[in-house]
Amino acid sequence: MDTGLVKRSSFFAPMETVAGSTTVARRAEYLLVIYPYGELNDKLLDEQQQFLNDYGLSMKARNRPHITVAAFQAGEQMEETLIRWIQRICRRHERFSVTLNNYSGFPPHTIYLRVQDPQPFRQLMQQLRAIDDFIRSSGCPPVNLISRPYLSIAGGLTEQVYNKAMADYSQKTFHESFQVEELVLLKREHSFDACRTVNVFRLPYADTL
Repeated sequence: MDTGLVKRSSFFAPMETVAGSTTVARRAEYLLVIYPYGELNDKLLDEQQQFLNDYGLSMKARNRPHITVAAFQAGEQMEETLIRWIQRICRRHERFSVTLNNYSGFPPHTIYLRVQDPQPFRQLMQQLRAIDDFIRSSGCPPVNLISRPYLSIAGGLTEQVYNKAMADYSQKTFHESFQVEELVLLKREHSFDACRTVNVFRLPYADTL
């Protein structure tokens, strides 16, 4: 039965050769994200669920609304160092406001809300490049630093559902703002696992820097 969603491929760590035999490297997938809170979080959950209802998709909204700042793979032995480095970066980055302004899409699979001003994210990206250097020097793939931040309403769509939804959502409006007070580091073993929280990094007020 066509669900209107495309299947996601499994996340597999790269293969490594140890003592002449092939083994799977023990790497996890990490996401550094920003969560909206309170009434806005509830409104976004309703938006996600309404999308599924409107387009007859046979599933419930599962992912908590969020904006991804960075995504990367790393060995678990690297986790403690990564947490220290991200903590140091966040202590130097003041809290900032994010405005979600209307809808757009990534053809042919994702409908999202646009982040109106990406400048604070670009500043974070510059500081997170040090982590990219560390991860690559450890033999892991480069960090995916999100230069075009967004908040997904629906992803993994078939092209048919995407095209219909974009025609509808180009006529809709959305405008909400929230204050970013913390970044959250999530972890999962592969793309079908539920993410779990590894650490929460509080951002300081500007007058405390």
